[in-house]
Amino acid sequence: MILVCDVGNTNINFGVYEEDELLVKFKIMSKMSRTSDEFGAIICELLEHNDIKLDDIEGCIIASVVPNVMHSLVNALERYVKKKPLIVGPGIKTGIKIITEAPKEIGADRIVDAVGAYDVYGGPVLVIDFGTATTYDLVTENGEFAAGITAPGIKISAKALWEDTAKLPEIEIKKPASILAQETISSMQAGLVYGQIGQTEYIIKKVKEETGIENLKVVATGGLGSIVSDETDMIQVYDRNLTMHGLKLIYNKNARK
Repeated sequence: MILVCDVGNTNINFGVYEEDELLVKFKIMSKMSRTSDEFGAIICELLEHNDIKLDDIEGCIIASVVPNVMHSLVNALERYVKKKPLIVGPGIKTGIKIITEAPKEIGADRIVDAVGAYDVYGGPVLVIDFGTATTYDLVTENGEFAAGITAPGIKISAKALWEDTAKLPEIEIKKPASILAQETISSMQAGLVYGQIGQTEYIIKKVKEETGIENLKVVATGGLGSIVSDETDMIQVYDRNLTMHGLKLIYNKNARK
């Protein structure tokens, strides 16, 4: 079994694979500061709760965009799971060639998503990850990471509304019954959700226009991706486990190496 870890700005998502099957998933918050012992205790408890024995874990891999979490998390995996994790970064074989001007600036999560999308759906493909930020990454027919667009995520936009305006409340992010809102909460929901849908459709349109790729596949992932993908026919697939799959593929490539 392989333990995969996706460290994002909001959550750390864990998955356990046996061969090609994702057996379990669980998550913990990444914003909370924890020691390696706290990480170790939480990970062991969640694995045990999901009937996964520590002795069955053959290896681990981490993709992280939160550097200050890594020391404690890596130590926890080494001490409690007894495995030294692979870290997605320079020197790791991914199968994706980055041809942007500054390859080292591309986040590990974006590389992992690109690997997963290219393996499952082929190229050219535009991968949209609706996470803390909303990212759009273009992978060519030949498996090259060619371009990326970064925008504020829905949660960032929502947080800006209720933290920077005195009278707007914290709300649940969901699509309201109508865009023609008649009270505060649904008006905020309408602006957030329909605004994200409009942004998504326009960026997809511009990517197709500037690349000339009309047959571009568009694949979405990320926690809030289903809200947007359900509302537009410009996204062909919503794959909630795309990052997990990409991590497993990268682990396999490097384990064989």
